[in-house]
Amino acid sequence: MNKTITFLAKEVNNSIRLDKFLTEKLNDYTRSAIKKIVVSGNVKINNKTISSPSQKVRINDAVKVNLIQNKTDHLRPKKIKIDIIYEDKEMAIIDKPSGLVVHPGAGNKDNTLVNGLLYIFKKNLSSLNGLSRPGIVHRIDKETSGILVVAKNNFSHANLSKQFSEHTIKRKYIALIWGVVRPLKGKIVTLISRSKKNRQLMSVSEHSGKKAITNYKTLKVFNNKEIPKISLIECTLDTGRTHQIRVHLTHKGNPLIGDKKYGKRKLQFKKINKKFLEMLSNFDRQALHAQSLGFKHPTKKVFVNFQSKLPKDFKKMLDFLEKLDS
Repeated sequence: MNKTITFLAKEVNNSIRLDKFLTEKLNDYTRSAIKKIVVSGNVKINNKTISSPSQKVRINDAVKVNLIQNKTDHLRPKKIKIDIIYEDKEMAIIDKPSGLVVHPGAGNKDNTLVNGLLYIFKKNLSSLNGLSRPGIVHRIDKETSGILVVAKNNFSHANLSKQFSEHTIKRKYIALIWGVVRPLKGKIVTLISRSKKNRQLMSVSEHSGKKAITNYKTLKVFNNKEIPKISLIECTLDTGRTHQIRVHLTHKGNPLIGDKKYGKRKLQFKKINKKFLEMLSNFDRQALHAQSLGFKHPTKKVFVNFQSKLPKDFKKMLDFLEKLDS
């Protein structure tokens, strides 16, 4: 479904960037979303297609925008158990279990968080990320558990997206990693881009990609002769790149326990705790949990912070390590 809107630049002093001009006109769209619309060739100035967000708009220019929304024939509501820990008119805070994909993709169109959200909230979700991702402001990986914020309208979505893009959102993760990260507390700053070996994975790059910043601190090191060294760490993010924590910790030589894509490790121990091996084989996901999310409420303008308890599988693993270490 397409929608075309034309704006006449009547109140432009000298000139203004196209993306800034459209941001002022399209209140329900973030600047990053507008940039995508421009780059994809869906904006014309005086009937000339423009693909550069920095193009200048001058007085009396006619700016035509073609707003394209994704087809949603495949998107169906489905009754899925979703833990909503907070809800108001603007948003909902979801405690996502591991194993649940956030939005539909190739091979999974019906069993996602989005399908469950449509069943619960129906049309009361934002559409800024396209009709195939209603309400979705940000994501966490399928096998990562924890806190997500969902927007119920475009105003709140734009507000929250701006906070994410400006890196003012406070995000805290808990993770179990192999070994001991050195130093015990620090900041990892790299570029992250698509892996040249496997395009489905991300990797640290020296020359290209997006800047990624992960702050971490070691909460406890489990050092028992019956198991390899394992550390419980806390991560806070200054940026939110795809697979950021997983990539950064692997880069440091301390991949997440249970990470099948980034954390494969052979356990070379002559004698190892059998119960630990059994628990490890049954731990069917990476040991990463989005524990808290804090931000300024879109309309109340006060800082709010939401917490998620450790899920049973993660807590069981942690309790076992604590007991073994005591």
